[in-house]
Amino acid sequence: MKTLIKNVTILTMDDADRVLHDGWLLIDGEKIAALGEEEQKQTETSLDDRTVASAQTNAAAQPIENLQQAEAVADEVIDGAGGILLPGFVNTHCHVSMVPFRSMGDDCPDRLRRFLFPLELEAMTPELVYWGALYGIAEMFLSGTTTFLDMYYFEDRVAEACEQAGIRGYLGETLIGQKTCDSPDEAYGGFAYQKDFFAEYHGARHPRIHPIIAPHGTTTLSPEKLREAHELAVKYDTIFTLHASEMDYEMEHFRAMGMTPTAFLDSIGALDEHTLAAHCIHMTEEDLQLMKRRGAGIAHCICSNTKAGKGVAPMERARQLGVGFGLGTDGPSSGNTLSMFDQMRMLPNAQKTANHDRSLFPARTIVRAATRGGAEVLHGTDYGYLAPGMAADLTLVSTEAAHMFPVYNPFSALAYAANAADVDTVFANGRMVVRHGELTTLDLAEIRAQLVEKMKPFMSAAEKYSDII
Repeated sequence: MKTLIKNVTILTMDDADRVLHDGWLLIDGEKIAALGEEEQKQTETSLDDRTVASAQTNAAAQPIENLQQAEAVADEVIDGAGGILLPGFVNTHCHVSMVPFRSMGDDCPDRLRRFLFPLELEAMTPELVYWGALYGIAEMFLSGTTTFLDMYYFEDRVAEACEQAGIRGYLGETLIGQKTCDSPDEAYGGFAYQKDFFAEYHGARHPRIHPIIAPHGTTTLSPEKLREAHELAVKYDTIFTLHASEMDYEMEHFRAMGMTPTAFLDSIGALDEHTLAAHCIHMTEEDLQLMKRRGAGIAHCICSNTKAGKGVAPMERARQLGVGFGLGTDGPSSGNTLSMFDQMRMLPNAQKTANHDRSLFPARTIVRAATRGGAEVLHGTDYGYLAPGMAADLTLVSTEAAHMFPVYNPFSALAYAANAADVDTVFANGRMVVRHGELTTLDLAEIRAQLVEKMKPFMSAAEKYSDII
């Protein structure tokens, strides 16, 4: 199946950061076959090292060099109506199945320990995780996200939801030193659960699922267990992600030890290129330099951080030092939204305000963080930018709404004006999952009905916290 998208402005996010005006892009199966500008005689066909292997697979195919040739071979043609076409968004930190917690105790201090942990232990089930994940994935598709990283419980059920929907998921069972819904009888039960998860999902049988190692945080596991978790990440050559430098009490804990959470991770050998630290609100200059030296990355969750009043992470300094980072929504309970548009809007607003400098984080940098930047910290090599041979993970944003006119700078339009409702079409691995703002492969009404039913015991259990929520 070959699908042509034309009459669009294409933000390639490639090494040259090119913008193709009057652009077109041809999808062949799961991959991008060609792209270019309407007036262009020769399309972009040069391949970097990361796409050579994919391109060689299609070497026997006749190269498409212009729009007319693309139209001749296309099975379907989509007129983008002057919209903006860019890589699908990459959400680098999420707890997608926490949809049932959305709007609970939003203004409650320390709600994690006061009711989130207890309610999860009592009422979270595999079925609730599955339907919550499917609902959250639908929400992400509708806002243009095609890849996400998840840390939660019963991640095998999240994997089922991912495969049904067709989204790329980096999935890690929460590892934590307390009893949990997936291990109600003993602490650290997530280690055994994740071992089974790797046995099933690690390898080529499930190409859209990437098992990862996800210890909860720097103070919720013993140093020995954190080291063990990191050793697993090294063994499987996968991501080691955790909450770090996020909580005030976390900072006080390590301050009493004469160090920071980042220095602590380094001291136990758990800070390296596998490490993706979420939040990083309280990182110091020394922390950021250490992150850079060790090749670690940051998942920046500005909406949840500011909603909780925790502070603004030093992302401008991280950017200056060249620390890799992507954007994350956090869970639908923490930031209340799974839309990357909200993260793109809040990131520059917070950084410009905190540093009293309007010039910081220009729009192009923001869009890169939400796409290729996220792919890079997840070590993705076949998505995150648009080029022949790359995965056809695409988001088409309409410019027809009143707030999207005029568009002098497409990056600015996305970062400062657009919202999830402007997403017109989304492709995930070459499969159209959204068209004209509607899901094409998932039935949101049915998913919601199932979720409402599965939430009944959960809502009954939550009644004891009515004074908080």
